[in-house]
Amino acid sequence: MKKYQLKNIDCANCAAKIESGVAKLQEVKFVSVNFANSTMTVDTDNIEKVKSRIKELEPEVEVHNLGTNRDLVSKGELEENKIQILKAVSALTLLIIGLIFEKEIHATPYYIAEYAVFITAYLIVGWKVLASAVRNIVRGQVFNEHFLMSVATIGAIALHEMPEAIAVMLFYVVGELFQDIAVNRSRKSIKSLLEIKPDYANVKLNGDVKKVSPEEVLIGDEIVVKAGEKIPLDGKILEGNSFLDTSALTGESVPRKVNINDDVLAGMINQSGLLTIKVTRTFGESSISKILELVENATSKKAETEKFITTFAKYYTPVVVFGALFLAVLPPLLFPGQLFSDWIYRALVVLVISCPCALVISIPLGYFGGIGGASKKGILVKGSNFLDALTQVKTVVFDKTGTLTKGEFKVSEIVPSNGFSKEQIIDYAAHAEANSNHPIAKSILEAYKSKIDNSRINDVSEISGHGIKVNIDGKIIFAGNDKLLHKEKIEHKICDVEGTVVHIAVDMEYAGYIIISDSLKDDSIAAISSLNEKKINTIMLTGDNKSAADIYAKKLGINRYYYELLPEDKVEHIEKLLSSDNKNKVAFVGDGINDAPVLARADVGIAMGALGSDAAIETADVVLMTDSPSKVSEAIDVAIKTRKIVWQNILFALGVKSIFIVLGIFGIATMWEAVFGDMGVAVLAILNATRVLKN
Repeated sequence: MKKYQLKNIDCANCAAKIESGVAKLQEVKFVSVNFANSTMTVDTDNIEKVKSRIKELEPEVEVHNLGTNRDLVSKGELEENKIQILKAVSALTLLIIGLIFEKEIHATPYYIAEYAVFITAYLIVGWKVLASAVRNIVRGQVFNEHFLMSVATIGAIALHEMPEAIAVMLFYVVGELFQDIAVNRSRKSIKSLLEIKPDYANVKLNGDVKKVSPEEVLIGDEIVVKAGEKIPLDGKILEGNSFLDTSALTGESVPRKVNINDDVLAGMINQSGLLTIKVTRTFGESSISKILELVENATSKKAETEKFITTFAKYYTPVVVFGALFLAVLPPLLFPGQLFSDWIYRALVVLVISCPCALVISIPLGYFGGIGGASKKGILVKGSNFLDALTQVKTVVFDKTGTLTKGEFKVSEIVPSNGFSKEQIIDYAAHAEANSNHPIAKSILEAYKSKIDNSRINDVSEISGHGIKVNIDGKIIFAGNDKLLHKEKIEHKICDVEGTVVHIAVDMEYAGYIIISDSLKDDSIAAISSLNEKKINTIMLTGDNKSAADIYAKKLGINRYYYELLPEDKVEHIEKLLSSDNKNKVAFVGDGINDAPVLARADVGIAMGALGSDAAIETADVVLMTDSPSKVSEAIDVAIKTRKIVWQNILFALGVKSIFIVLGIFGIATMWEAVFGDMGVAVLAILNATRVLKN
């Protein structure tokens, strides 16, 4: 799958035509053309065949490799806008002059001057449309907005309604101009996000500092980041401390304090101090690189509404053309006294009104804006289809540790049994967990505070979902949950302990347990409350025992929870929820570290606080770049607002056009009203679509 930039693509219909034409090629497995950011995503082994097909469909469109520093709003497009403005002003001036002198010279020998002024004005604004219509007809592509505009205006001129013909073309050009401005505004919003990409890295080489491209830096290299500079690559701080502006990545306005040994990510801005950083990932593997790729590719996954509108426009235009033809011909033939000129004029009015421009551009633009608006809040949505899916979510399932809680475990109590001491229990537990990266293991090692003697440890085996079995000083030590004790048939009196607990057994004799406490994230309670207010069911899944799960559920306000779950149990619970309700969507929210199977299985997988997690970025449908559970509710709000605006545009465009079509059929609406029914509606729909950027 590769992405290319399309130069000189000037209308949404052209984009749809290219997508449809390229999709028919046998060499193409997948193609998506995004008019909003002038790109094409295509999966093919024969790009030359694709380029050739595009040349056949749209000769002016050029296909370029997507450069790393490309402009989403090119200088050529800005120049084109200036030319369009100049054309519109010139044509408007000539139209006004023509209208002033029309009556005086119409019935005189100088009437030729009237035609000269009006035809000149018409060609100034309409030549490009006429030329496009002719080229499309030659290629067998008749039914599009250029054809509709050409037929309607040439017909108006034939009926000696020249000012109206000019007005149609003039307002069409003005409408296209507004459309370009709106699209460019949306492109700039995405471009501002893409500007978080660092331009250079200061690499330390043999005592000197050299400025190079981030792509040239290798893992293990040391880079220097001065105050005010962007961190160019992911790494670990070797020297210095500072405050980092992470807003471009996470949407958080509060600077983050960092010290030696802290991990930092590319795209963060060093606000103070001098930092020396050891690079831990190449630029291509860095979080920022994956985020940029994710945002740029998001609009290639289209929502069903977008697909429907594209298909609708494809069949809608021919129906309108033939409908107008019947309107022009049948009434004069069927009803005596009816004039062909009157009904032809009415048919031309209907043609102008019926252009599908408002729908074809404003719908994708709405979704494009929704994805851009969400990214500003630190919410990365991988496609318009997932934005739509979020609006249908009625159940949100949360993993507990690291998602609703901070995942910062601390040993709060050691309870010995059967003659063992606290020191023995923490000693055995620490050596048993010595090679584990699990947060619980780290908390035990922190509490031990002594150095681990690896020579005492032998035969370590992990029992998935239960705990660890290890030989320490020749004794068999079990460290794990209550299920481990039952599995190994170790006698013990205490099963349910409040909080997260690690039981210890020595040579099949129960030795006691360690209580480990975790705390809720600051906004977890508010996050659940917000979802409950939306009438969305909230469920918690955890590997904790019943007592600990019950405590957290009550604090959070979650009514349903499932405890003592293995990773495969979580998938099973998600599958049960999915099978019980096919109409509504189920979202799963996890910390992205060990939740990949569940994230993939849910209707919408949401990775929490996963800015540095490869598994989350790869697997999840929505990536929240902060540790805030409240972002789940925000993501749903953005999705609902986007869908609301999209449907406002659909209903508004179809409603207004239907009214004006009826008025046109009955001869009430003229070409002037038709212009508003077409480009006026398109401009309003486009401006409405850009509102979603203000999320």
